[in-house]
Amino acid sequence: MGKKIDNKGLKQATLCFLVKGDPVEHVLLGMKKRGFGSGKMNGFGGKVEDGESVEEAIIRELWEEAGLNAYPENIEKMAELTFIFPSIPEDKKWHWDQVVHVFLVRDWEGEPKESEEMKPIWTHVKKIPFDKMWQDDRHWLPVVLCNKKVKGKFVFKEDNEGLLDIDMEEAEF
Repeated sequence: MGKKIDNKGLKQATLCFLVKGDPVEHVLLGMKKRGFGSGKMNGFGGKVEDGESVEEAIIRELWEEAGLNAYPENIEKMAELTFIFPSIPEDKKWHWDQVVHVFLVRDWEGEPKESEEMKPIWTHVKKIPFDKMWQDDRHWLPVVLCNKKVKGKFVFKEDNEGLLDIDMEEAEF
């Protein structure tokens, strides 16, 4: 804790979690069906496209991945997380070091629908399947679901699964 977290020059991405209850009792997760991280449970989101704000990206991604409409007044930025993956194969055309802007969505239109990329699943917060998620999630997601804002940096081991280094601090956005 306490180190300045620098995320300049990294790709920007989004992630959101639909939640029910105050305090939060249920969270919508998605089983990733393809691409990097397939087979893992996660929130909904993805890359920020050129000319798009992170808020616009999360609204677009939520529609594309779960068929849900969210509006800017109903999303709240809760975390800014830097992820460093040291072992992306050189034959890949992408680089996964990135800053992910995490949002909670408390109000939306529609019912979650399965897409080519994600299968939505409602989960009680006391039964979040962390064993089926990225290892960093168990560190920051419970904090965010308790309505606290955080900034963090997670460096993965060579296997792109285990964590080599964690740095988290409270934040304001």
